[in-house]
Amino acid sequence: MADQRRPPARRPAGPPPDAARLQDAALAHLARFAATEAGLRRVLQRRVERWARAAEEEGQDDIARRAAAAKAAAAEVARRMVAQGAVDDAAFAESRARRLLRTGRSQRAALAHLRAKGVDAETALAAVPEGEDAELVAALAFCRRRRIGPFAREIPDAADPKALGALARAGFGREIASRALRMDAEEAETRLLAAHRA
Repeated sequence: MADQRRPPARRPAGPPPDAARLQDAALAHLARFAATEAGLRRVLQRRVERWARAAEEEGQDDIARRAAAAKAAAAEVARRMVAQGAVDDAAFAESRARRLLRTGRSQRAALAHLRAKGVDAETALAAVPEGEDAELVAALAFCRRRRIGPFAREIPDAADPKALGALARAGFGREIASRALRMDAEEAETRLLAAHRA
């Protein structure tokens, strides 16, 4: 017997999201996720784009103009969230940079990640700790995650081309990669523990 279940009925698109609905959506998003102003603006504008697609399928009129007005409202809601302190790009960048480095991302990869999230270059640079110590600790965290170098099951080879290649692809320079791979396991664990406590 053929399956005769009907597909779920689509909700009507209705009018475009206004500032009040966009603000509710922004608060719901921020309750679940940390965001930058640019990231929140993208989330709200995608909501408007979903409305525009649904309105087009229904055959509504004047969609482009109404969608443009709703996107402008979305940008204004994102700006208002910044003004009210609900969105703070600098705090987001600092928190995310710490997490990325602690999980083994290089400074270069952390900067690229922050820029992709909409953090401006100056704020991103201020958030990512500089210096070889921070980069070495991040390389050690990467080694632990990949079980290479001091965390390998066999005796590590500091010139292992596979391990060096993995660290290079992750954004670590050769000198830092070699130092991380040469370090003994006890010192590596001590450095990671100290960095985690800091």
